[in-house]
Amino acid sequence: MRVAVYPGSFDPLHIGHKAILEYLTGDGSFDAVYLVVSPQNPFKDPSKALNARKRYEAAVAAVARHPELRVKVDDIELGMDPPNYTIRTLDALKAREPDNSFTLVMGADNLEGLPRWRCSRRILSDYEIVVYPRPGYDSEMLLDKLHEHCRQRHVRCSVTLIDAPLVDISSTGIRKAVAKGRDMSGYLM
Repeated sequence: MRVAVYPGSFDPLHIGHKAILEYLTGDGSFDAVYLVVSPQNPFKDPSKALNARKRYEAAVAAVARHPELRVKVDDIELGMDPPNYTIRTLDALKAREPDNSFTLVMGADNLEGLPRWRCSRRILSDYEIVVYPRPGYDSEMLLDKLHEHCRQRHVRCSVTLIDAPLVDISSTGIRKAVAKGRDMSGYLM
């Protein structure tokens, strides 16, 4: 089975995430999508880990409202010791389900920093990656830079851009608006 692994904080899960999930499940490229709720991104504020179970439960409820999607909310990272490095998650999924192939899903905003990720060489050589567009990021240019990085280091690099919808919304923006008293329920998944 070909599985797209879409990790993130999902704080909260919103219509931009839903658009990506619809794209990933709609064209038949993947048999399933695993939405992996990350307790704490190693590059972000460690306080996120405190509400990981709540974010996971909210994601399960949100996905349940959209049975048309072939999405499983996966809690694999909630049971792993920190730090939550992507390579550890991908390897754990592969160990748990050796007959499946796993493709990492990420936004274009992560492309530039990918070479600095823990075991980035293994991520690039052992797993496929699909990249969706993000506002304010030149996906083509960033992908060209990554491919050049891989060529210089003789690393196999199976990273492709997908033509997913460009949705200008973020979880951070939603949280800030809610903190100011705005009703953002229409933007939630």
